[in-house]
Formats: sequence, structure tokens, C-alpha cells
Amino acid sequence: MVVIGITGPTGAGKTTVLNVLAEFGAEVADCDALYHNMLESDESMLGELKIRFGEGVFGADGTLRRKALGDIVFGDPSALADLNAITHRYVVRRVDGFLARAKEEGRPAAAIDAVALIESGLAERCDVTVAVTADDELRLRRIMAREGISEEYARRRIAAQWPSSWYEARCAHTLRNAGSKEELEAAARSLFLSIIPKEEMEIWKKRPPRSR
Repeated sequence: MVVIGITGPTGAGKTTVLNVLAEFGAEVADCDALYHNMLESDESMLGELKIRFGEGVFGADGTLRRKALGDIVFGDPSALADLNAITHRYVVRRVDGFLARAKEEGRPAAAIDAVALIESGLAERCDVTVAVTADDELRLRRIMAREGISEEYARRRIAAQWPSSWYEARCAHTLRNAGSKEELEAAARSLFLSIIPKEEMEIWKKRPPRSR
């Protein structure tokens, strides 16, 4: 099983690339979804956050107040580093379990989708890393349309992330989203056909649906 790390700035087109991987039989670990799920349900992680950031970031019902936590960490680099040190460790643990299950299922590939793929250490779990990047103006339009936010807020989000060049310099491959969705899909298919063993994809396709 080939483990492929997918990263890049928000709005670049990672979902399109991941959908191509799914067509090839890859299982996809969405680290952003895992993280938000753990913010609601992982008692161990929440306990560490309470110790580090105090009772004030939790509501009366014990629910994490994400905005209150954000107000602390985004104005304090040291606090943000502490938050990442805690949460990345739990996300990596979940991803390790995900990769073990995908291997047991006989998947030809597994993909780790993470904006912080490099910083979290998850890149070390990958056989190959791929940066999905796009021009800032294209990303701006995509983010605004997808999330219904203002141009000002979208630009602030873009400015808060690493530039495309940062991801490209740290990944083995780059898929640049500079045209249509179909062009990005074609480029992704070409790349992944060179990475995922064809015989493993064929074996997966021939397995009965229930065993998938």
C-alpha cells in the first residue's frame, strides 16, 4: 500500500485531487475533519487543552469554545505552538489507526489530507508527498464561493497561511491548479498512475463490493 500525503493552502483544489485518488481505490484520511471531531469528543485531548488554556475556553456544558481558544492562540505564537503540539499528537495517533485499517483492507493506496502535513510530522508516514497549489486570486474566488465569506475575510485567511512556494519546496510533487477542474483531474490521474502500482489497483477493483 502506498501512502500519499496531500497538502497545500486552502482553496487550491485538494478535494478534486482527493476524489481522483478515491477513484483509484485509495482511502482518504481528512485530518481537518478528524481534528474537529476530536474537539467535540476526545476527552483526553480536551483534558490537555483545559490544563494548558484553562477553564475559560470551555462553556458551562463542558463544550470547547473554539473562538475563545482562537482569541488566545492567534495573538500569541507560543500559545499557538502549544496548541499544535497537543492536537497534532492526537491527530497523528488517529491517522496511524486509519493507515493500519486501510492496509488490512488491502487498499492500493491511502491518502493523508492535511494542511499541516509537514509541521505535524505526518509527512514522515508518507511514501510520497504532493502539494496542490493555485494562484491566490483563484483561491480567493473559490473560498468566497465555497464558504460565503467576504473578500476581506478570505484575504485574511490566505495571508495567514504559508504561500504556495512553501508547500512546493517541501513536497516531492506539485499539482498546480491553473486551469479547469478537468485539467487538474487529468494531471492528478497521470501523477497517481505513476505512483500507485497498477496491479494493486486491479486487485482492488476485482474484490467483491462487501469486502471493500
